[in-house]
Amino acid sequence: MPSPAPHPAPRPTALRTAVGVARRALTAAAAVVALVVLFLVLIVLTDGAGSGLVAWSATLAVAVAAASWRGRRRRAWRARCVRFVPFLPVLVASALTASVCVPTVPTARRLPAAPPFATAQHWTLSTGSRVAVYHHPPANSAAAHPVPLVYLHGGPVRGISTLDHRFLRLLARQGYDVYAYEQAGGGRSDLLPMDQYTISRSVRDLDAFIGRLDKGGVDVLGFSSGAVVLTRALADPNVAPRVHRAVIAEPGPMDGPTARLTGHRGRPSARDTAPPVAGPRSTRVPRYATAFALMRLGLLDPDSALVGQAEGVNAFTAADLGSDTASAYCARDAHRIPEEDTARTFSFSPAASLRVQQTIKDSPSIAPQLRRSRTPAMLMIAECSSQLREWATAILADTPGIRRTQYMPGVGHHMWNGLDDNDQRAAAVIDAFLQDEAAPLPNHPTREDIPDFLRDFAGDR
Repeated sequence: MPSPAPHPAPRPTALRTAVGVARRALTAAAAVVALVVLFLVLIVLTDGAGSGLVAWSATLAVAVAAASWRGRRRRAWRARCVRFVPFLPVLVASALTASVCVPTVPTARRLPAAPPFATAQHWTLSTGSRVAVYHHPPANSAAAHPVPLVYLHGGPVRGISTLDHRFLRLLARQGYDVYAYEQAGGGRSDLLPMDQYTISRSVRDLDAFIGRLDKGGVDVLGFSSGAVVLTRALADPNVAPRVHRAVIAEPGPMDGPTARLTGHRGRPSARDTAPPVAGPRSTRVPRYATAFALMRLGLLDPDSALVGQAEGVNAFTAADLGSDTASAYCARDAHRIPEEDTARTFSFSPAASLRVQQTIKDSPSIAPQLRRSRTPAMLMIAECSSQLREWATAILADTPGIRRTQYMPGVGHHMWNGLDDNDQRAAAVIDAFLQDEAAPLPNHPTREDIPDFLRDFAGDR
């Protein structure tokens, strides 16, 4: 009896074929993700050595070895082209990670343009910093105020904005002899080695600048991070005597304990409602998105070898600061936020700024030193401030020299911004204090008012 004919091997169905393709695609995608993660881990472990090429080479070597091992396990009867399938994820991952290693902007410093109405000089300070200095002389020398006014901008390591220069020119028209300098590494000032960007260096630079100016005591207007430099200068017995009067406008945290505070912000800002800022963003380029994100997370040092300091400054754009810029305006101004800088005048160093901010977080309390300060000072707080209220009230509580506080209604963190009469109102408040005249606004909050003042914002974002 003849044996039954063997059954033919069943042909794969369309569903089984689709499942197999999907499984292989998912396996390949998982391999790509694993290689990218490995690359990022190696970037952190090698501190970005060789612009990331050390991590890229090691990742590629691991990927090729793994793909070769998989290829050897393939059945001998499979076609040669099929044996190279394991290398496809290697090619994709190597292309993705290689984009992190290739600069897309010049790696040498590219200086921003100065505003057309402000000419920069360069002064070398006794600290070694070489800073860009701007002088707005009084419009009427016969009516000039005898004490020079020095402006400390925010940032911390960025250029002085065009809006700030316009406000300083307004003060000059009111008789002030205004000097402003871009802090080391910012704007048109020379870079420092990364480990020299500290809040203490910023205070020493202020001291050296006043000495280089050689006009005796000066009035100082400090805004945002510049207000932090000014506050710490008031706590330094070697620097405070050089300050005639101090205006502390919208300060950030002054020391480590203050930086760790939680609490309340001002009335709603335009951060969540303003239209996106137009223009290119470095954070959409794999190289800079990776570098800046890892720095911000604290996984990569600001002085890492992945992206050099000059390259980082060249890459960062005004659009990258879009949400931070919007947070400096009231929600009601969300659709009319002015251009603070052009693409040619904008400059910001993310790595150096993070470095300065970290030295503030790591610093001990300066409250005991501030309590011994007697320099006449004024505190300015904006209604729609994005800063924590506790940062300002901590300074108010610990600085006996603060003679008045001016709560500025209708403005955000950037109180002088060219909108409506905001510049004129800010100038009036500053002028009244520096000339020891009656304040345009109530003295609010006082030290006794701090608990009630903070309670008023308990329901705000």
